[in-house]
Amino acid sequence: MKFDLHLHTSRHSPDSVTDPFDLLRAATAAGLDGVVLTEHDYFWPDAELAELRAAAPNLVILAGVEVAARGGDMLVYGLTDPFAFPRGIGWGELCREVHRQGGAAVAAHPNRWGQPFEKVVRDSGAELEGIEVMSNNMEPDLRTRAAALLKKYPHYAQLGNSDSHAPETVGCCYTDFDATIRTIADLVAAIRGRKGVARVNPKWGGANVGGWE
Repeated sequence: MKFDLHLHTSRHSPDSVTDPFDLLRAATAAGLDGVVLTEHDYFWPDAELAELRAAAPNLVILAGVEVAARGGDMLVYGLTDPFAFPRGIGWGELCREVHRQGGAAVAAHPNRWGQPFEKVVRDSGAELEGIEVMSNNMEPDLRTRAAALLKKYPHYAQLGNSDSHAPETVGCCYTDFDATIRTIADLVAAIRGRKGVARVNPKWGGANVGGWE
């Protein structure tokens, strides 16, 4: 199943211009099977998710959070208590809380903006489930370095996402899961089991957005 697991909307992320219903239409046009809304430090409530699911019954629509943590952004899936992740939480503490809640933690765009990714992981004692290896906001060098991280740390799951803030980039990169995903528990299990492969959407001509390799 094809999922974009890193998406922002104008409803709950001030840096996005994407109306949630435009996002659903774009996801369908991109050939996705599901989306995960990951607003900045905000978790979509069930009532609002139900509204979106009614509008796009053929899409699996789930929610996570992109946490602005100390050391860099972290994508968190499978939350039961989103209020346990204050802005600026350290990676080690964040991962321990994610695991206490039964979720999965994935580093967003590792090494972006000069982040010393491996040092942050080592110094914080963070136990990650995976890393984002491609997105609309990861340049060629970042993708190359992420691929090298996967070779060095083969226990990491790989995620391809759009990190979209505008409708035209929804689904440009995605994760192709060899698993059936209908619930957030299914998603967490698939990430932990490394069932996904990061891909560039062929609707973008088989090349990464911006011509990236």
